[in-house]
Amino acid sequence: MDHRATDRHQSLKLAFAILLLAAGCKVVPPPAPPPPTPPPEPERKEAAPRAPPKAAPAAPPKSTAVVPAPAAPRAAAPALDLRSLEQRLKETNAIGVLTKLSLKNQVDDLVAQFRAFHDGRQPPTLTELRRPYELLLMKVLSLLQDSDPALAKEINASREAIWSVLSDRNKLSQFL
Repeated sequence: MDHRATDRHQSLKLAFAILLLAAGCKVVPPPAPPPPTPPPEPERKEAAPRAPPKAAPAAPPKSTAVVPAPAAPRAAAPALDLRSLEQRLKETNAIGVLTKLSLKNQVDDLVAQFRAFHDGRQPPTLTELRRPYELLLMKVLSLLQDSDPALAKEINASREAIWSVLSDRNKLSQFL
């Protein structure tokens, strides 16, 4: 197998792993519309205005010290398992075969851009790569959110870990 074929094979594996991870983006539903306001009451004509009721004398305020609850220990983020996410993405029925192939091509293109960045070719810059990365993740998540919400949630939870792998030359080379 020649060098280009090996690089292509490794690139495809990484691309699919990223695609798997990208499928976990959280899609936030639009906010619920505000509840309808009740119609105004019709004005009534009264003979004479009423005097407001007299308020009872106020008791002196009691000192209420608010003691904040102790902060709960933060759970450690689960370790990133790209291989497992990749396999689950391959096996999910939430995304059709042709769509998976299309996404794989998009992941390959994105990985090629990260390689160009790590090789010192600019553009792209790391800042410029963040947008296509986020868009690809959102696309995968939108495909998974209804039919495979568990995978979507797991990929979304791994969003920053995946970015960390892509943006670090050494970590990226481990997954290729």
